[in-house]
Amino acid sequence: MAMNHAATTLDGDFSGRLVLTCEHAGTELPAPWVWPEADTRLVGTHWASDIGAGAFTERLAIETRAPAVLSNFTRLLVDPNRPLDSDTLFRSEADGEPVWLNVSLSNEERQRRIDGFYRPYHDAADDLVRRSQAEIVLGIHTFTANYEGNARSLEVGVLFDAEQELGEALVTRLREAGFVASPNEPYSGKDGLAYSPVRHAVEFGRRALEIEARQDLIVRDDFAGRLAGALAGFFG
Repeated sequence: MAMNHAATTLDGDFSGRLVLTCEHAGTELPAPWVWPEADTRLVGTHWASDIGAGAFTERLAIETRAPAVLSNFTRLLVDPNRPLDSDTLFRSEADGEPVWLNVSLSNEERQRRIDGFYRPYHDAADDLVRRSQAEIVLGIHTFTANYEGNARSLEVGVLFDAEQELGEALVTRLREAGFVASPNEPYSGKDGLAYSPVRHAVEFGRRALEIEARQDLIVRDDFAGRLAGALAGFFG
C-alpha cells in the first residue's frame, strides 16, 4: 500500500484482468479547509462520499487480487469522477440548499483544489493502470437508496459507455446471481458519469466499466460478500 495526500494505492496482481478505482472513497475535508457550520449537515452523508465504496473496493481488491486506487478526500472538495468542465466538479447545492464550501469560488481557489487533489488522484490512477496489464478498469461507486425523495429499488447498476456488450453481460451475470441489476442505472456512463474509469481506460487502450451499488445494502457483510464473489467470478 502507498499513500499520498490525495490517493491511497493498493498493490495487487499487475498481470491480472482488473484495476480498481474508487473516486468517492474519501470522507475527510483536509486541512487547511474546514466545514462551514451550515455544511456540517452533509458530513457523513452520500453528498460527501460514496458510503461503503471504499471498504467494498478494498474487499474486492483482496477477492480479485487487483491493484486499486482510492481517493483520500471528500468529493465536495473537488469531484474526481467529473471532467474539469463539469458543472458539478465543485458541487454548489445539495438537497436544495447551498454547499457553502463551494459557493462563489474564485478561479484561484478552484485551481488550488484541482492542482492539490484532483490531478494527484488521477496521476496515481494513471500510474497504476500504466504499470498493469489489466484489460479492464473497473470503477467502484455507490448510490443512496433515496435520492431527493425518490426511492430506488435497484441493487446494482453497471455503467458503461463504449463497452455495451461487456456491461450487459455483467448485468446478466448479476441477475443470475440474484441481484436486482440494470445497465446504465441509476446513472448512465453514456452521459459521462463513469468519467474516471473511462478516462484511464482510454488513455492506455483498456476497457472501462463502473459498478454502482446501493449504499444501504453494500454496508451489509452478506450483500458485499455476495457481490464481491459474483464480480470475482465474472472477471476471473
